[in-house]
Amino acid sequence: MYCPHCQQEIAAYRNPAATVDIIIEIDGKIVLIKRKNPPFGWALPGGFVDYGESFEWAAEREALEETNLVVTGLKQFHTYSRPDRDTRQHTASTVYVAQAEGIPKAGDDAGDAALFTENNLPPLAFDHAEILTDYYVAKKAGKGRPDK
Repeated sequence: MYCPHCQQEIAAYRNPAATVDIIIEIDGKIVLIKRKNPPFGWALPGGFVDYGESFEWAAEREALEETNLVVTGLKQFHTYSRPDRDTRQHTASTVYVAQAEGIPKAGDDAGDAALFTENNLPPLAFDHAEILTDYYVAKKAGKGRPDK
């Protein structure tokens, strides 16, 4: 890569892409979306953080875009950054837990949205099975919400 002004070679850095995922709780269930785009499968609502956007705003935006739900009580849960967690590229996802009311309705790049319990989860994309295992373990230990 070269500087367009002085033509000196400059280093090109590769950094993980920042993403968010949201565990949306509704009446003891969680919301999952069925992806319309590769990689296909069921997943937590989420996506890439836009430049100039906080991670919290990105989580609220992605929740609304993919599920048509307005979330409340947004709290950070954990960050997942294993380089192979997304087959498309290295991403680092900060996961949030939030609550909502109503019935999820698929929007944006979600083909479907539905409510699930711990005992009826479908096969999940990315590392979302690991994320939900951690979430349910923390919840059973009384740590499912960072503010509790």
